[in-house]
Amino acid sequence: MDPDLTLIFAFILTLLMIILPFAYLINKKVAEHEERKLELKARIEEAKAAQLRDNRQVDDLLEDRVRVLERIATDRSPALAAEIEDLRKEKVQ
Repeated sequence: MDPDLTLIFAFILTLLMIILPFAYLINKKVAEHEERKLELKARIEEAKAAQLRDNRQVDDLLEDRVRVLERIATDRSPALAAEIEDLRKEKVQ
């Protein structure tokens, strides 16, 4: 074999032995970084879903209160007045 060809081959092998481990480490870090980003995105989505659930619960409570207020404002029956007075008495006690 030609000595120059052997020298070139050895040089290329040496470069590969130096470059490939660094490329592997960089690829590994990039994969870990992407995995972490996906994990954080999932946590953000979970937090948003929890916030929406809480908002829906608050909306439901407010809707119930508005229904009660509408009933109080529109219903003039003596039974309703008696119920309100009973609630006032329970609240005081």
